[in-house]
Amino acid sequence: MSHTDPTPLEIISVALRRERDRAGISLSELAKRAGVAKSTLSQLESGSGNPSVETLWALAVALGIPFTRLVESPTPHVRVIRSGQAAFVRSERSPFAAALLSSCPAGARRDLYTMALDPGTPRHAAAHISGTVEHVLVTAGRMRAGPEEDPVEVEPGDYVSFSGDVAHCYEALESGTTAVLVMEHT
Repeated sequence: MSHTDPTPLEIISVALRRERDRAGISLSELAKRAGVAKSTLSQLESGSGNPSVETLWALAVALGIPFTRLVESPTPHVRVIRSGQAAFVRSERSPFAAALLSSCPAGARRDLYTMALDPGTPRHAAAHISGTVEHVLVTAGRMRAGPEEDPVEVEPGDYVSFSGDVAHCYEALESGTTAVLVMEHT
């Protein structure tokens, strides 16, 4: 896959629209709360203009988000642990072993799901709220999962995590595919 990285202004433009939509406020209301001209905010959301650090800070404060959410690259981070590659720690007293796949960041919430998929039309999911991370552990079958532009093929025992705040997909590659999905929200 080849794609060009977004420019800083494109990152800001997408982030502003995403965060304003998430907050459920109008362009006029955000401009008012941030003390920024509506025309300036409109230009930034359309990908033009030249925002100052002060303007971006004011917008972040008005949206109630960390400054980094407006300027960090939206490139999804994907992590895969293949079956048999996890670092298990074994019990001395019983036939038990455990491997940490992902620790929960402070202040995060996790929701646990089980999924059943069959080949056919892939499940295309829109971006969830900013900061969402999806964790998938395949329990049977094979599937492709991850960001729309670069999903990863995984099979039983494989673990994959990726940003859920970008468009993503799930596609069964064989009948009877099942997986555990953990959605983490920060």
